Amino acid sequence: MADILTYTYVDNSNFFIEGQRTAAVEAGMAMDIYDAIDRRVFDYNWQPDYGKLHTLVCGDKKQIGSAKLWGSPPPSDSFWEMVRRKGFDVKTYERSHGKEKKVDVAIAFEIAMDSPKIDKGSSEIILVAGDKDFVPVLERLTADGYNVCVAFWDHAATEMKQKATSFFSLNKYLQHLKR
Repeated sequence: MADILTYTYVDNSNFFIEGQRTAAVEAGMAMDIYDAIDRRVFDYNWQPDYGKLHTLVCGDKKQIGSAKLWGSPPPSDSFWEMVRRKGFDVKTYERSHGKEKKVDVAIAFEIAMDSPKIDKGSSEIILVAGDKDFVPVLERLTADGYNVCVAFWDHAATEMKQKATSFFSLNKYLQHLKR
């Protein structure tokens, strides 16, 4: 059987910030994730390795249809080098005045533009994001027969988990994903 062709879309800010909150809970800095959110507690020592994230959510043997990430991870991060070696373009979106305002719409638009070339039977869309802004995209994609996996921390919006074809928890991989 041929490898699954994956189309991966990562909301870096969402992944990064919520990863630091998840790490804060694991380090005992907050009672639970909601305490970390309410009190704005982060474990700034937790820095993700995007190459490890990509390998984790896509698997070593799957083919990459696209890998798009918003943000500016350090240039030495293995994600950038891996994607360059494979010859794929990466989409980056910088913050504007310290705020993320265009990213969710940009990711949703990229998914919409890519979806006509994605084969429903042999491909998978992986969305690494956890906020409700993506629910309309998930509803449409799954209704149209696409296989959509949300890969995120356990506290992803319930609607995200319900609307996706599958949910992949990153929580047990917190330390593995650390740079």
